[in-house]
Amino acid sequence: MADDLNKVLVVGPSWIGDMVMAQSLFITIKNLNPDAQIDVLAPAWTFPLLARMPEVNQSVAMPLGHGQLGLGDRVKLGRHLVTESYHRAIVLPNSWKSALVPFAAKIPQRVGYLGECRWGLLTEPRKLVKQDLPMTVQRFVSLGLVDGGCPADIPIPKLHVSPTGQALVTAKFNLTQAQKILALCPGAEYGLAKRWLPAHFAAVAEAKIAEGWQVMLLGSDKDRDVAKQINLLTNHQCLDFIGKTTLAEAVDLLSLVDATVSNDSGLMHVAAALNKPLVAIYGSSDPGFTPPLHQAARIVSLQKSCAPCFKRECPLGHTQCLTEIMPARILAEITAFDL
Repeated sequence: MADDLNKVLVVGPSWIGDMVMAQSLFITIKNLNPDAQIDVLAPAWTFPLLARMPEVNQSVAMPLGHGQLGLGDRVKLGRHLVTESYHRAIVLPNSWKSALVPFAAKIPQRVGYLGECRWGLLTEPRKLVKQDLPMTVQRFVSLGLVDGGCPADIPIPKLHVSPTGQALVTAKFNLTQAQKILALCPGAEYGLAKRWLPAHFAAVAEAKIAEGWQVMLLGSDKDRDVAKQINLLTNHQCLDFIGKTTLAEAVDLLSLVDATVSNDSGLMHVAAALNKPLVAIYGSSDPGFTPPLHQAARIVSLQKSCAPCFKRECPLGHTQCLTEIMPARILAEITAFDL
């Protein structure tokens, strides 16, 4: 059993991409203290990601959905965790409620950004100076540093996969290993202003299929409509796995591909953490804020004067930041990988 002084509870984020980036913090903690025991409090649906992170000792389920207050449930969970005798808690979300469990768990050191006026809930509330820490991953890693400064080197997330898991998805989803595989991730949870046109995705798919590639579509149930559009435009030549995989299966499938084209989404960060050739398409969001943390990733952003607006839908009604990114540009980026 780990010494109490080495026990850390991290209150994790509720988004796939943010949880992948949080691995940089976990690696930093282990680099600074190899004996650290890191437990992560997070929604249960993120556990397949945490299971791929060797730095994580244990996943602790947050029994509430994103946005739910549930004060009683949070206090009850915190009291249940008192027996774990954590020495330090690092709270990644900025919400007031996110700091409640470590407080109720009587963890002596509780660090996080001040966020929603969390005086008292945190023993070490830090002021976030955004210009000093412009990237989300920097903000996460900084919380793991005693001085709270800007980390000089950010560890790159690296999700682990097993040959067994790869074999299972290969069989279940009928993949042909003799062919190159392109994954298309056409969804984005935040909104339309982050989604490249289905017709453009279809054009990329058709071009690669003509070259003998398999093209798979990956995403959640919420992306079924865009998958339907791409399938119609490609005469159903894509392998449509959207809404048909678990998160664990999606990770294993992405580990098998030769390249991925994705909007700024959680699966984009997963592909980057699998060290796969990746073309990341940005519209309303900022590639400087949440870039894929993979040095070989190719970021495509038109850097329009109106971008990044961070809106769910284009306030100008045209979404030119995405519509003017042509399929030929994306195909050229894939070709540049020299696969």
